[in-house]
Amino acid sequence: METIMEAVHLMENNKTKAAIDLLEKHLPTADEDEKFTIAELYIQWGIYPEASYILEDLLQQYPDESELRVMLADIYIELDNDEKAINLLNEIKTDDPAYLPALIQLADLYQAQGLFEVAEQKLLAAKQLDPEEALVDFALAELAFSTGEYQKAITFYERILPKTNEVANISINDRLAEAYAASGEYELALTYFQEIESENPDTLFKYGFTAAHANRNDIAIKAWEHVIEIDPHYLSVYYELAKAYETEERTNEAYETINKGLQLDDFNKELYFYAANLAHQINKSDESEKYIREAVALDPDYKEAVLFLIEMLKIQEKYEEIPELIVEIKKLGADDPLYDWELARAFNKIELYNDALNQYNEAYNRLSQDSDFLKEYGYFLTEEGRIKKAISVFSEYLEIQPLDTDVEEYLGRLIQSTEI
Repeated sequence: METIMEAVHLMENNKTKAAIDLLEKHLPTADEDEKFTIAELYIQWGIYPEASYILEDLLQQYPDESELRVMLADIYIELDNDEKAINLLNEIKTDDPAYLPALIQLADLYQAQGLFEVAEQKLLAAKQLDPEEALVDFALAELAFSTGEYQKAITFYERILPKTNEVANISINDRLAEAYAASGEYELALTYFQEIESENPDTLFKYGFTAAHANRNDIAIKAWEHVIEIDPHYLSVYYELAKAYETEERTNEAYETINKGLQLDDFNKELYFYAANLAHQINKSDESEKYIREAVALDPDYKEAVLFLIEMLKIQEKYEEIPELIVEIKKLGADDPLYDWELARAFNKIELYNDALNQYNEAYNRLSQDSDFLKEYGYFLTEEGRIKKAISVFSEYLEIQPLDTDVEEYLGRLIQSTEI
């Protein structure tokens, strides 16, 4: 053991190579206890292949030592050799004291492979062996939680809570809060979050999210403001906090918050879009246009942002800029029939009627079931003197909207005018 202690001392003094070399030289003459200790040290130091060689050799000599089997299985898992680990653990006999932890470990391995039913079978077998074992209930709860069976997960988490509020460094209150929230029971989830004393930004963010869904924006705002105090770079909180401020009609604070978010995340198109929306609400038209153009620049096919910008240009009566915008984004690969429709409208406004007609015809190819489009297209055709085509389009419109008596009467007059 003196040699082993010398190696430990070398490692503590950051002489890694010397420590490992010393143990490798000692291994051929080491007894079984020393080999086991060296294997433990290798595991502690993260030298898994060498540890596995030692334990494999010891397991051949002592095949009934389940501790060796479990340790070796742990190493195989670290080395991403789950199949070897599964085979080893399945060899542990039902009357072995290690059988229960082996079942839990097997369940974890099967779960990682997506074999959820097999994992559950292993855990239910473990529960039959020890119905009161909190670790088994926790494993069953975690399995159900991971597969979205939240009510089942809640049942198992609640069995654990009277015994302990934490397993494997995971808060049971936290899990119950998340499970209830995922089930849509936000009020119940909130009661569990309120039991958690945490400065963890993730927990506080979820707390705020749950509170917002429970219509407790006062709690949500406090939680999210605290997230920013703890971690100003927690990017996803800025959007949510701004939305909460807006819901409470604190639009200026929402706008300030979204701007802070953009300073940290200036490639986020959703933040730019929301900033544009908020700027528009507080009559900052120039800033609104600047932000929405940034959103479109980041993603030319960001449909909501493109249509928002088009509406802004209409309000500002900058109709000549709409064709420039749409032609540019189409060059970059953006494509939507609404863009053709908006292009037609813009050409109509700037009195380029032939171009408008071409775009209405283009849009019609994909909007022939859109009643609003058909109605507008029909009136445009009438103004252009294309009565026969207008009659056809209005007829299609009335098939979709048969109760529109105004268009029905208008169509009747058009038909009469062609018969004179």
